[in-house]
Amino acid sequence: MVLKVLISDPLSEDGIYPLRQAEHIEVTVDTGLTPEELAEKIEAFDALLVRSQTQVTREIIEKAKNLKIVGRAGVGVDNIDLDAATEHGIIVVNAPDGNTNSAAEHTMAMIMSLARNIPQAYHALKNKKWDRKKYVGVELKNKTLGVVGLGRIGAEVAARAKGQRMNVVAYDPFLTEEKAEKMGIGYGTLEEVLAQADFITIHTPLLKETKHLINKEAFEKMKDGVQIVNCARGGIIDEDALYDAIVNKKVAGAGLDVFEQEPVTDHKLLELPEVIATPHLGASTVEAQESVAIDVSHDVVNFLSGGLAKNPVNLPSVAKEVMNKIEPYFYLAEKLGVFVSNLTQGVMEEVNIYYSGELTDFEVGPLTRNALKGLLKRHLGDHVNDVNAAFLADRKGIEVHEHKSSSAKGFTNLLTVEVKTNVGTRKVAGTLLNGLGARIVLVDTYSVDVLPEGHMVFIRHKDQPGAIGRVGTLLAREEINIATMQVGRSNAGGDAIMMLTIDKHLERRALDQLSQLSDIYGVTPIDL
Repeated sequence: MVLKVLISDPLSEDGIYPLRQAEHIEVTVDTGLTPEELAEKIEAFDALLVRSQTQVTREIIEKAKNLKIVGRAGVGVDNIDLDAATEHGIIVVNAPDGNTNSAAEHTMAMIMSLARNIPQAYHALKNKKWDRKKYVGVELKNKTLGVVGLGRIGAEVAARAKGQRMNVVAYDPFLTEEKAEKMGIGYGTLEEVLAQADFITIHTPLLKETKHLINKEAFEKMKDGVQIVNCARGGIIDEDALYDAIVNKKVAGAGLDVFEQEPVTDHKLLELPEVIATPHLGASTVEAQESVAIDVSHDVVNFLSGGLAKNPVNLPSVAKEVMNKIEPYFYLAEKLGVFVSNLTQGVMEEVNIYYSGELTDFEVGPLTRNALKGLLKRHLGDHVNDVNAAFLADRKGIEVHEHKSSSAKGFTNLLTVEVKTNVGTRKVAGTLLNGLGARIVLVDTYSVDVLPEGHMVFIRHKDQPGAIGRVGTLLAREEINIATMQVGRSNAGGDAIMMLTIDKHLERRALDQLSQLSDIYGVTPIDL
């Protein structure tokens, strides 16, 4: 049986060579289609390959009666309606590794250009100025490179920097001293890395936690004369704070490939001679564009040949009657993962998921993946999904174990997520109550009864008269309304917890004030 593949965006012939070589696959290249033309043609095809131009909308997917897989030659899949694809049992794959080398090389080019003032000197020479003294640079040898985020690209940059005989020190929420030692690099907290580095390069995803991660306070922790590079995502660096740090001579130079708002040509940072910039070129090489096409072509061939896709980004639909039974547990599992990820400190090493009661009758693999998705999204972002969560956990060196028990401690069902890090163990348990839905019923050793949704605050404190009143008074002063409160204690006068649900996100000022109250050990805002 011949399977038909439509390529609707320009891809190199070398990139689609794996498709051309498959005897059971017929390739049609038809680029520049209007949405109406694509909707008319798509019914005849089993697979669709796109880049960013083609919009794979719900309307297109509903017309695609034979479509089995959509391949995105690149990382982002925002031009594909994932929900619609999942509903129709269509798998979507991308190519997350294809631009790794390109982005790492661009980062090193930025670091070298900063060190030797290459763009500035070139610009001066083009303007008939020969000024060797003004553009004296520095050597990279024996300088310290701080790498913030040690994923695929960050690790490649670290390896290249070592080749330049730089000292490398890195921070990553999944990096341990043992892993750093194996890589031959230093390990530190974010604050330690910022304080030690002569050059800093950013390689984290843009998340709520990393938005303006490099802000005014972060710049104050850095060495005078530090140089910083961002080829990751705009918004990780607070651009106003960076501007001030350069003007005040705290930062000697910045290399930017990304900005908070793109495209941009009129920006105050571009007016500073200490700043060099490129228009988001990190993945813009011939090889990278070819590589992502090859990767996704291989995935499509494997899938159409009856094999498994390497880089799926959605979960094909299951039978409706099965989904009706397991869907409520999907929600509970993910929320428990999100909740406990906010409680943990240190590097995740092991995850244990305990299934009790009627949960033992289910195939728990999908539930485990949802719990892992919730755990990892805090650090890795929204690209973590049901399909790739287990793979990403394994790649980060996290051991995952499933346990089943008929004993549910008085509940019809009980799902417990336990996370072990290099500094301790935290756990949270939840259940589904008939007619009432999901509930969190245990945090560490404390029994609670909390809806896993909305804005929450978890407070550890000493069990003393007035502790609850002081918290309530402070939140009232900040005009933060408390919707519900749960309390628990180990013994009278001992350790205790408060679980509050509030009407809005707890901002930094209120968080700091709560943390400073007497008898308060720790305050953790959690948004579910």
